[in-house]
Amino acid sequence: MIGVTTYLQRAQTGVWDLEASFLPRVYMDGVIAAGGVPVLLPPQPTLPGVVDAVLERLDGLIVAGGADVDPARYGAEAHPRTDAPQTLRDEWEFALLERALELDLPFLGICRGMQVLNVLRGGTLHQHLPDVVGDARYQLGRGVFARVAVEVDEGSRLATLVGERIQAPVYHHQAIDRPGEGLVATARSADGIVEAVELEGATHGLAVQWHPEEDPDDRRLFQSVVDAARAHRDRRKD
Repeated sequence: MIGVTTYLQRAQTGVWDLEASFLPRVYMDGVIAAGGVPVLLPPQPTLPGVVDAVLERLDGLIVAGGADVDPARYGAEAHPRTDAPQTLRDEWEFALLERALELDLPFLGICRGMQVLNVLRGGTLHQHLPDVVGDARYQLGRGVFARVAVEVDEGSRLATLVGERIQAPVYHHQAIDRPGEGLVATARSADGIVEAVELEGATHGLAVQWHPEEDPDDRRLFQSVVDAARAHRDRRKD
């Protein structure tokens, strides 16, 4: 059972135009193809006991992509191109991930999910990459994913999964600036932009800045977290 966080924003379906919780199907497809059961986790108030009640029923967690993290969480003023804060989603995902780390629940962070992890661990973000690299190569706009060459550190957990060089589908205008406590950057683009981190000491603590759900022919990252979740479930039974 793999919990996957979701969006909460305006959506349209048929005659309806309303605020809704939703998640692109490609995330669910990735989990299902790897043999997991996706359980959607919409943003909600983090009332006492709720996070524990949710996580005790899950075997793994995926923090999905989406809007920018509120820069106030890492002590920064908002850049003009930073998304308006989504306070409810931030509070929910930070609470879920913090408790998941305490429980050593296997997790995978994707795009925003990597940024949530980094800020949770005390790191900071570049708020607008065109200011750093000079153009919009990491987020072309109009929903078009770019392909970026990513070099993966030899000997890292990520390298055992995907090898030492991949062409990754990217759509992000923010990225890690200062890594948080216990996070090791294990993949970078040619510009030096951090494209993956691993959490020291975690059974399965991996986050990537790219979008593996957009590559239906490569489910290795989903397979990794589902396999780790299955092992976590079996250990709890013993």
